[in-house]
Parts: sequence; structure tokens; C-alpha cells
Amino acid sequence: MSWAPFRCLSFLDAVRWLDSESQVACRGRLALFFLEGIPAILLGAVAFFFLTDWPGEASWLAPTGRQWIEQKLQQEKPAGAQAITVWQVLMSRTSLLLASLTFLSYFVLYSFAWLPVMLKRQSELSDVRVGLLGALPYLVTCIAMQVNGWHSDKHRERRWHSAVPLFIAAAGLIGLISHPRSISLSVVLFTMVCMAHAFLPTFWAIPRELLSQSAAAAAVGLINAVGSAAGFAGPFGYLNTRTGSFSSGLTLMMVSALAGGLLILCTPKSAQPARRSAR
Repeated sequence: MSWAPFRCLSFLDAVRWLDSESQVACRGRLALFFLEGIPAILLGAVAFFFLTDWPGEASWLAPTGRQWIEQKLQQEKPAGAQAITVWQVLMSRTSLLLASLTFLSYFVLYSFAWLPVMLKRQSELSDVRVGLLGALPYLVTCIAMQVNGWHSDKHRERRWHSAVPLFIAAAGLIGLISHPRSISLSVVLFTMVCMAHAFLPTFWAIPRELLSQSAAAAAVGLINAVGSAAGFAGPFGYLNTRTGSFSSGLTLMMVSALAGGLLILCTPKSAQPARRSAR
């Protein structure tokens, strides 16, 4: 659900493109939307029928597998959790901090949708080549997300594993502000910016580890709602239209990535300070 605003904006932009292009191009884009929607519908049906609320209800797991998962969840559950109200959770320093840094981080992720436009304007390549080059950053980032999540789980560390991808993105944005003429260098810098996505799998483990189960549920709702608002607040296209340059938008993205990474490092290291702030 956190991606809904971005998808809505992308669709609205696409509608404007459709209005300005030929009927052949319109049919091609409509076919693309159709193909993009099919996997989401199919996976949604699979999730509805096969995913369960608790490991013990997963009939597709062996009994030993269900018991092992439940034991691991009990071991990882924060000790000494105390009952607190939803209002206390939403107004706690930890929840507000996580919501703020999520907004800044999502601001970078949503604004990155302008990658094809930037690449097209700089390189003047065909749409097919721009599409292929634009896919490379996401391919590398997909691998980086898996490696970052695995390494974070292995060392039981979340803050730096969440902050470093944003710092890498900030460094890539600094490079893009200089408007490099080399297409290869631009793709490398775009890949660095796309690395911001690698903070997602490790970041979303933080609320669950800092707060009790009921508190984490309320906090995740707040964090996700505030973060999703970045999809509507991102003024990248507006700044590009007003200034005729991507520099202003890139600078704002760089500041957001840097601030988001620094705020992640300000989150509590353990569950006790987080619970105290919620009371």
C-alpha cells in the first residue's frame, strides 16, 4: 500500500502522455499497463488464499517447520513489553522519528521515477535503449536488497544497514547534480541513487524490534501513512518545469536522502529506550 501514491502519480502522468501521442503509442502504453497489472492481481490472489496470519496456520509447511518458526519468533520477541495505548504509540518520539525519516526516504524513491526522462534528455537515445539502460539500476538494486537484508539478519544490526543505502543515494545525487556527459557514468550514478531502495527490507524490521507487537502494528500504520504522503509532496517535476533544469530537484533529493540516513542513526539501539518514549 505504501506504493499507491507513486502508482497514482505515474498513472496520471501516463494519461497526459497518452493524450499527446499517437493512437499506436496509446495502444502500446495501454498494453504495458495491462501487463504490469496482471502480476499484481495474480500475486494478490495467491497471497489471499495461501498466506496465513500465523505460522501455525500454514498448512503448506511441515509441522517441524511451523514449530521452528514459532520458536524463533518467540526468541526474537522483545522481553518485558508493557501494554500502552494506541495514542501513546502514535505520539511517541520513536514513532514520530521513524515516520519523519520514512517521509524523507520515500521522497527520494518516488522522485526517482524521473530517471527515464533524465536519461532520455541527456543521451538522446531511442526509447528502447533508454528502457534497457533504465532497467540496469533496478536489477543491481534488486540484488543489493537481498544482500543487505541477509547481512543485516546475520549480524542483527538494522540502523547502519538502513542508513548506508541512503548515504550511497545521496552521493549519487551529488554526482548527478554536476550533469555528467558520460552515459556510462550517469548510469552508475543512477544505480547509486536507486540503492536507496535497499534500505526498505532492513528498515521495516526496526519497528517490530523496538516496540511490542501491538505497539508495532499501530506504529507501522502511522509510519506508512506519513511516508506515502511523500508521493504527493515530491515537487521534482514542478521544479524541473519552473527552472528548466533537474539540478534543483536533485539537490532536494540529496538533502532528503542525507537527512533520512542521519535520522535513522538517531533511532534507539535497543527496545527499552523506545518503550520509555512511548509511555
